[in-house]
Amino acid sequence: MKTKMDYIKALSLLVLLVFLFGFAKHRHNTRKINDVIVEFKEGENLYVTEQAVNKLLKQNNVDTTSIHKETLDLNKVESLLNDHDMIENAEVYLNLTGKLKADIVQRKPIGRVVGNSSFYIDKNGLPMPLSSHYSARVPLLFGFDKENVVEIYPLVNYIVKDKFLNHHITGISRLSNGKYDLEMRKLDFVVYFGTIENIELKFNNFKAFYKKALKDDKLNDYRKVNLQFGDQVVCTKK
Repeated sequence: MKTKMDYIKALSLLVLLVFLFGFAKHRHNTRKINDVIVEFKEGENLYVTEQAVNKLLKQNNVDTTSIHKETLDLNKVESLLNDHDMIENAEVYLNLTGKLKADIVQRKPIGRVVGNSSFYIDKNGLPMPLSSHYSARVPLLFGFDKENVVEIYPLVNYIVKDKFLNHHITGISRLSNGKYDLEMRKLDFVVYFGTIENIELKFNNFKAFYKKALKDDKLNDYRKVNLQFGDQVVCTKK
């Protein structure tokens, strides 16, 4: 008899626990999301703000004052953010405190096209719109559009990754013959780069020239520095 009563008590306790768990889960899922936390990874939020992200969510009916956890489609929210022109990647999830968390990586510009249409080229070589919040300090690109800007990507990408070049080169111009000039910061001479070939060799030669000319105090003696021959630097004096 005692064994039977123990069995009934254990079964009743199990049923009660299942009920309480189900009730708690239902109550948790039907709670409204009480906040949205936006965190920008890999740097500051220069090109899209937290306010802009929240506004985008509200415009697409992701309103934290009215939506319940069980009706929230996280994949939809993630896709919505990833479609934004200034966002490279977004990961969205609910944390343990009931807040909607969005971890965002912004796109990073490495050059700015100036001309009839103005836009950035990002670190992946893709066109990126200008931001109303921040203007990036990147080399200016002249003579390009969205159709031909891809050709300059290897050169711009090399420049921005090199501390010396990124400091001294402020602009790249596409010439009518398909070759390129480089504009220098605080120096009168133009660097004729030629075609986008032997990039590393040409820049190594340029660095050696610059170091020697700086030591000899002759940087202001030239109006043109020609790198197109690859194995040598040809200078034209003023």
